[in-house]
Amino acid sequence: MTSTDKKLVSLVSPCFNEEENVEELYRRASDVMASMPQYDFEYLFIDNASTDGTVAKLKAIATKDARVKIIVNMRNFGHLRSPYWAILQTKGDVAIGLAADLQDPPELIPQFLTAWEEGWPIVLAVKPTSQTNPVMHWLRKGYYRVLDAMSEVTLVKDTTGFGLFDRRVLDTLREIHDPYPYLRGLICELGYPVKTIEFTQPRRLRGVTKNNFYALYDIAMLGIVTHSVVPIRLASMFGFLTGALSILIAFIYLILKLTLWSHFPIGVAPIVIGMFFMFGVVLLFIGMLGEYVASIHTYVRNRPIVVERERINF
Repeated sequence: MTSTDKKLVSLVSPCFNEEENVEELYRRASDVMASMPQYDFEYLFIDNASTDGTVAKLKAIATKDARVKIIVNMRNFGHLRSPYWAILQTKGDVAIGLAADLQDPPELIPQFLTAWEEGWPIVLAVKPTSQTNPVMHWLRKGYYRVLDAMSEVTLVKDTTGFGLFDRRVLDTLREIHDPYPYLRGLICELGYPVKTIEFTQPRRLRGVTKNNFYALYDIAMLGIVTHSVVPIRLASMFGFLTGALSILIAFIYLILKLTLWSHFPIGVAPIVIGMFFMFGVVLLFIGMLGEYVASIHTYVRNRPIVVERERINF
C-alpha cells in the first residue's frame, strides 16, 4: 500500500495553558499512530490564547514534525467553540478529538479506528467510572440522565467529547453553521449511529482544570435549552396553574370578606406570603426564559465561531 492509498486520520486537541502536557500528549499519540502503519495522520492543536509556554512548545514540535498543525486564536473563545472549529478544519477521512490534559488516553485510538472500519460513523468514549473528584463525577452523571430524560432525542450518557467522527459527519456539521455548538448533543440530533467504548477516566496529573463553575454551568444550560423545550413548557404550565389558583384564592378571599366582614380581618401574613411566593415563581421562570432568549440571541448575532491569529504547517 502506497502512502497515497493510506487513509488519513486527523487528531485534534484543544489547548489552554497546557504546557506541562502537550509534549507527552504528542509523544503518546504519535507512538499509537506509529503502531498502525496502515494510516497516515495529521495532528491539529488549536490554542485558545494560552498565557503560558504552550504555543512555544507546540511550535517546537511543529518544526520537527510537519504533520503537526497549529491554530492560535486571537483570544480565548471558550471550551465549546474552539475545539468545534478545529475539528471542522481537518482534512482526514476521520477525525478524533481528545483533550490536552491527558484525561482522554490516546491508547484508545486503535479501538476507535477498529469500530470505524466496521462501519460506525461515530465512536464515543464514555466514562461510567472515573478517578476524578467523585462528587463532580456523580453530579455529571445525574445531569446527563436528567438531560436525556428531557431531551427530544436520546443522548449519549457519560461522554466527554472524546471520540471519532467520520468525514460524512463532519461534512454535515460544516453545513449547519452553528455559532455556539454543543457537539455532544448535536451529533445525537443528526441521527448517525453511535458506537460507545467504555473507559475509566484518569485524574489530571499536571496542570489545573479549566472546568470552573461557570464553564460547567454554561455547558449544562446550553445542553438544556438546545435540546429540550421541557423546562419552558413546565414554566408555562406551572405559571398558568399558579396564576389561576391565585385568582381563585383571591376571589374566595373577597367573597368571604364581603360576607363575613366583621369575622374575617385582613392579615398581614397571607399578604406577605402570597407576594413572596408569586414573586419567587415569576423570577424563577423569568430566569428560565432568559436562558432561552440568550440562546436565541447567540444565534441571531451570527458571529464567527473563532477568530484566528495564526496558522502553522497548513
